[in-house]
Amino acid sequence: MASSNRIADVVTELLTPVINDLGYDVWDVEYVREAAEWFLRITIDSEKGIDIDDCEKVHRAIDPVLDEADPIEDAYRLEVSSPGLERDIRTDVHFEACIGEKIICKLFTKLEGKKEYIGILKAYENKQIVLDTEEGEVTIERKLASKVRTVFDFD
Repeated sequence: MASSNRIADVVTELLTPVINDLGYDVWDVEYVREAAEWFLRITIDSEKGIDIDDCEKVHRAIDPVLDEADPIEDAYRLEVSSPGLERDIRTDVHFEACIGEKIICKLFTKLEGKKEYIGILKAYENKQIVLDTEEGEVTIERKLASKVRTVFDFD
């Protein structure tokens, strides 16, 4: 069986034109195993936001494309969703799209005594995350980050 990342790449390439033609952007594609089941998660976005009707519309459009191309050998559940207000930042494209946004960056190990930084994503170049935090500017190597996501202020 192909790796989960490879399957996600193949599915992304296959479905992006279909999803774009419907007026949406592909935010993320994941093929992951949870307990005994495999999930193919397609996360979509648009400037106007995403609601359940958008997810259903995309699901109906991509289901026959996936059936015909048959890029996945195993049985899986197809999920289409919105990235939400607080979205995971996993790819270079995500980082570039989120410049100027407030993010939280959790680290595998401590950097300057901290395992978590919150601030405005000022820049992302050469796999370096540059944050403007309350304590000042911090540069973090991307490979040191275990999880990065946007932070929505509900105030």
